[in-house]
Formats: sequence, structure tokens, C-alpha cells
Amino acid sequence: MMKYKPLALAALLSLAMTADAQKKNIYHKGWVDFNKNGKMDVFEDPAKPVEARIKDLLSQMTLDEKTCQTATLYGYGRVLKDEMPTADWKNQIWKDGIANIDEELNSLPYNKKAVTAYSYPFSKHANAINTVQKWFVEETRMGIPVDFSNEGIHGLCHDRATPFPAPINIGTTWNRELVYRAGGTVGREAKALGYTNVYAPILDVARDQRWGRVVECYAEDPYLIAELGKQMTLGIQDQGTAATLKHYAVYSVPKGGRDGQARTDPHVAPRELHEMFLYPFRRVIQEAKPMGIMSSYNDWNGEPVTGSYYFLTELLRKQYGFDGYVVSDSEAVEFISSKHHVAADYKGAVKQAIEAGLNVRTHFTMPENFILPLRELVKEGSVSMKTLDERVADVLRIKFRLGLFDDPYVKDPASSDKKVHTQADEEIAVQLNRESMVLLKNDKGVLPLDVNNYKNILVTGPLATETTYTTSRYGPSNNPITSILDGIKGFVGQKAKVHYAKGCEVIDAKWPESEIIPTELSTAEQTQINEAVEAAKQADIVIAVVGETDDQVGESKSRTGLNLPGRQLLLLQALHATGKTIVMVMVNGRPLTINWENRFLPAILQAGFPGPSAGKVVAETLFGDNNPGGKLTMTYPKSIGQIELNFPFKPGSQAGQGKNDDPNGNGKTRVLGALYPFGYGLSYTTFEFSNLQVNPTEINAQADIQISVDVKNTGSRKGDEVVQLYLKDLVSSVTVYESVLRGFERVKLAAGETKTVRFTLHPDDLALLDKNMNWTVEPGKFEVMIGNSSEDIKLKKEFTVK
Repeated sequence: MMKYKPLALAALLSLAMTADAQKKNIYHKGWVDFNKNGKMDVFEDPAKPVEARIKDLLSQMTLDEKTCQTATLYGYGRVLKDEMPTADWKNQIWKDGIANIDEELNSLPYNKKAVTAYSYPFSKHANAINTVQKWFVEETRMGIPVDFSNEGIHGLCHDRATPFPAPINIGTTWNRELVYRAGGTVGREAKALGYTNVYAPILDVARDQRWGRVVECYAEDPYLIAELGKQMTLGIQDQGTAATLKHYAVYSVPKGGRDGQARTDPHVAPRELHEMFLYPFRRVIQEAKPMGIMSSYNDWNGEPVTGSYYFLTELLRKQYGFDGYVVSDSEAVEFISSKHHVAADYKGAVKQAIEAGLNVRTHFTMPENFILPLRELVKEGSVSMKTLDERVADVLRIKFRLGLFDDPYVKDPASSDKKVHTQADEEIAVQLNRESMVLLKNDKGVLPLDVNNYKNILVTGPLATETTYTTSRYGPSNNPITSILDGIKGFVGQKAKVHYAKGCEVIDAKWPESEIIPTELSTAEQTQINEAVEAAKQADIVIAVVGETDDQVGESKSRTGLNLPGRQLLLLQALHATGKTIVMVMVNGRPLTINWENRFLPAILQAGFPGPSAGKVVAETLFGDNNPGGKLTMTYPKSIGQIELNFPFKPGSQAGQGKNDDPNGNGKTRVLGALYPFGYGLSYTTFEFSNLQVNPTEINAQADIQISVDVKNTGSRKGDEVVQLYLKDLVSSVTVYESVLRGFERVKLAAGETKTVRFTLHPDDLALLDKNMNWTVEPGKFEVMIGNSSEDIKLKKEFTVK
């Protein structure tokens, strides 16, 4: 690569292109002469209907230009080798345009090749994106603008953008309004930086706790995912930026929870497909109108999703009404032939995907790898021009909806510095972290800690100083991070002495094999534990920070065991043996089988995977400034042998096997029940439910029903309670779930305060798939159940559908 000064080159290019544009006079008041023919064409006229503009533009495009709108160009450091346009771009396939450029100039710290001076300050990035956009508008024949896409599942994937906690933590807030505000931040920052399309939210239903991407999912329950995913989507798109949902569909249950190159063969029945895994997509598409969908690279029932007309056209467009464009997950098209073997070669895979309904192929290889075989297919008559036009029209439609054909550039780039990662944004991020804290155990009110009672505090455990879990491949980077140790030190200040002993590493040298073949402690490992034990003996209280890092959970990081990895349990057992009070803080991206810990340690706080303010928020929670009100969104099994163990579940599918349950059983061969159920979470205060009202108690199948319940804070400090509404269909024509979540509200209450929480049940909330696989509301009795977890039901009342 030739060496040059990026800023100087950018300035020269910008001047040259501006001069050229002035010569061609393509910029006019209220419109842009994209095709540079000196007149306002229909597609250039903002007053014309979008469909008319699309038709006119398509009629002027060549085959080469159309096919270029069916592929992604990955940005600088991924596929694109140049930070700014060069003369050689005229020789590249994108000389005829491109559908979108992904992660352009965002400075991913995990990829040194992608680090660029153009990512920050934010105004510099906005100007850089404008320069790239100008090249496509001014230097290609039709001037079709680029859709700049980027990841954004827990904050925009950009250098120093606002960092939110991992999606699993966003889920545990159970706070719609806060999630909407987070989405608004992501959308606004994207637009200010020049991105027009955000790959978020993830709507995968995480049913297998071993799966690596559990950390990137909101929940195991489709209703909760739909509700939070809807708010994230609305938040992003209300800022004028597209949201692209992922991963459609049935992606999150690969066989055995395996990840990496497995990600195939989900064992999901047709009814479960629609009621469980497609439910969030259907609802978010219909209620929030996302502009994008990412098709997954798994199969279902022998059919690769990205090559499936049923998934990409029949369901997505005809039934759900999706009118955006579909991008493929990385290598999804290639897998049609290379992994699934339902096409003889890659060219056959391209044909399947484009005819199924795929609009844009996305992968970490040059875009011509898809574009050239597609051109051949059209020239041969194997793919019709009508099909190609339909696919391209979907892409153009979103570009028109985003306003790219009216104003393709970032307005006022200089103002971007004041629009990205503001103090208000940071406060939202910190509040998300606070509300995601889940208190799992608190015997005898050990927590919150009164700093005045503990003059010598030991902080131990390998996660006390670890910080990598606060960022990830799909979120912001390069923000200052507060470790939990530093957070505790900062909170305590001069009021107590805080000592630190690591105790052990996150994993041992033989892990993960050591999960199935235990090994003896090495001398160094024993020494580390001994040091922590000696420090504990001198301490008034021990805070043990244990769990996982992003090396143990994340994409392509499924596990075969769910215990604390490495020697962490041995460390906790040695600390417990000192007789000191041990408070366990768990940093985790998935449910863990912490059975010994739950039985013998008095207090356990799940921190999950919070963002960079992790240490500050954990300290606030331990010492009482933040009263934890988060609730689990995934069931904690006691053993991996219990998997699948989830909510919701079919009647009897998670029952015991004693003689009371089964006359042939004795209950002596299995461990039963969840360690912690879905919806579970404690508080430093107490709550009481009363006055459940259901009105009316008899309705027709298309009517709404109103539910109200009073919740009172009966404790001595302010706190949040998540009021959860579960619905039980007492008799149905097909077997339905034992109960389903159909309402929730996070309520803030002062000590002694009472509030009335109101819910509305719609026909969709009561519907089931009947024997003919049609959604219907059947007559019969339903039971409304109010509680603060799926197992802790406080109040019940029935109503009847006539």
C-alpha cells in the first residue's frame, strides 16, 4: 500500500471532486442530478412517490449497476484497503456503485488493520464518510448513494461511541422506556457519524445456556424479546436510521448448543418455530417496521434459511409484511453449497439465495465474489431480470426512505462532536448498568454493606481487575473502563482499606478439558489461593469477583459445562473455610450452575456483562446506593444434564419423577427444578401485591381485556419491582405452554408507596396456532397470574372468552 498523509490526500480528493461536481453542476436547490444528465429525472424529484422514483431509476440502470446493488463492501481494514477514495477505485467493481459499506472507518480495536485516524473526533469521521459518499455520487454513472451500515447491539460499534451493557444485561432491566432511549442514542449517534443502517437488535431466543451467543440475546422468552426488541428498533429508526434485525431465523438453537462452524440443524418443531423463534420477528416487523433483516446461515427442516423462499418471501414479506431489504449473515450464501450441500457449487448457491428473496450478500470477501456469478446467471437466463429488479428495488426503496436521494451527506459534520457520547448518553448507559444488576441471594440482609462496619475489605477473584467483558466485537470501543476493584476503591475512599489478592486465574492451563478430567492444582495455583486465604483472614469482609470473560462466552464460544471455569470454585471454598463473610459478585454472560456457591455463600450479586462503568455500578450496588431491581431473563439450571430447562415450557415437560408425579417413578435419579427461575431477582426492600382486577371477566375473541394490580413497597428503602403478568390457557385444542408471559412493568417505589399497574391483553396475547396452523383465539377459560417471577405467583384470577 502506498504511503501518504491521509488528511492531505482527503483534502485534495475532496477539492478535486468538488471542482468536478461544480463543472457538472449536479447539486441544485432541492435536488441532485445523480445521473448527471442535466435534467431532473423522476427518481431525482423529491416530490414524486417513492415507487415511481424506484421504477424510473431501475429503467436507467445497466445489469452491472443493478448487480452492484446486491452486495456489501466491508469497510477499511476488513475488505476495503483504502481509507479514502483513490484513483484505482475506477478499476474496482464498485465503480458501478455498491449496496452498502459496512463498518467503514470505525476503528475496531480487535483488528489492527482497521484502526484509522478518521474515526475520531466524531466530526472527522462524518467528514470522511461524506468524502466516500461524494465519490459514489459524483464518480459513478448513476450516482446511487451508499447505505453505510454498522453493528450496534449494545451501543454503536464505533470508536468512543456510547457503550451500553451486553444485550443479556439490557434484557435484565425489563425496562421498555430505557431500552427505547438506548435505541435513540444508537440511532442518533449513527446518523451523526454518517452511518445510515444499524445491525440491531438481536431477536434470537436463547434457549440453550451452553450457547456462546447467549450474552448477545435479551432473553429465553419470546414475548420479552419482542417487547424490548420493538423498543430498540423504534428508538433507532425514530432518529432516521434503519434498524436491521438479526438473526432470521431459528439461529439460536444449534444442535447441542454448539457454536462456531456448527450452527446448523436446530431441532425445532413447526409449531415451536412459529410460537417461539419467529414470534419476536413477526411482532417487531409488524409493530416497529424495521428497514432491514439479516438472514442466518443455519438450516431448518433441511432448508438453509438464506436459500429459502419460504422464510425470505412467503413468511417475511407475504405474511409479516416486511418491506425492507435482507442482508445475509457472513458466509450464509457460501454455506448453501459448502456446508448444506443443497447446491452443487457456489454459483448454484447464488441462484438459490437471490431467487429465495435475499437482497444483499454480506461477507468478508470482495463483493465481486457474489456480483460476477450473479451477472452470469442473469446473462444465461438462469435468473430473470424481473427477479433481479425486484431485489434491487427493495434496496433502493430503503435508500429513498432514508433520504439518501434527497440529501446523501451528513448535515453539519462539525456538530457531530456534540451529538455523540454526550453526558446525557453516558447517564443512560450507567442507568442501564444499574438496572441490569440482579440480586440472586442475600441471607440475613448481608447486603447492602455499610462501609462504616468494615475497615478492612478484601477484594479477590480473577474478575476483580478484568475489563475485557465490558466491550465486544459488536459494540463501542476505546472508552475508559472502571474495573470492579477500582470501583470499590473509589466508592470506599478513605473510609476503609481495600486489599486485593487475585486468588486464581479465570481458567486453568488444561481448561476446558479440566471440566471433564480434573487435574491437580499446580504449585503456582495453590500459592495464589493461599495468598487470598491469608488476606481473607485479616479482612472484615471478602468480596469475591468471579465468573467469565469474553474469552469464555460470546460468538463461537459455546461450552460443555456451566460451572465457574478454572479454579474459581476451589478459591471460593478455601475462602469460605476461613469463616469470613463472603459476598460473591458474578461477572457472567450466561447462566452458570453455581450450586455450591448458592448453598454456602450468604450473598450473590449477578453483575452480568455490564459496560465500562461496571466497577462504579457494582460498588454502588454492593454498598446500597443502587438497590438492585433486575430480573433474570434466562432460567439457571442446576446441571447441564437438565438442559433444555426454560420458560415457557409445555405441561409436564419439566416435571419431577417421584411417585406423586409418576406411579412408576421414585425420584432418585435426577436433580429437579431450576436453581433460579425465569423472572427471578431480589431487592434490598420488599413488595406486596394486592387488588388484582380483571375487566371484563367475559369477552369475545376479538376484544381487549384490562388488568390492574396494586404493588406496594413494604420495606424501608426505595426500590424497583418488576410486576410480571403470566397467562394460562386452561383448556385448548392443542397443547400450549404451561403459562406465557404477557405483560411486565418495572415500577419505582419509595418506601411505603403504592402504585397501580395496568395491563391490556390483546387478542394476539391469547392466540394459539390451531391444528391447521392458523392463529386463533379459542373460546374457554384463561387464568391471569401476577407475580415477581415465573414461579413466585402472588395473585390469580380467571376470565372467559365466549
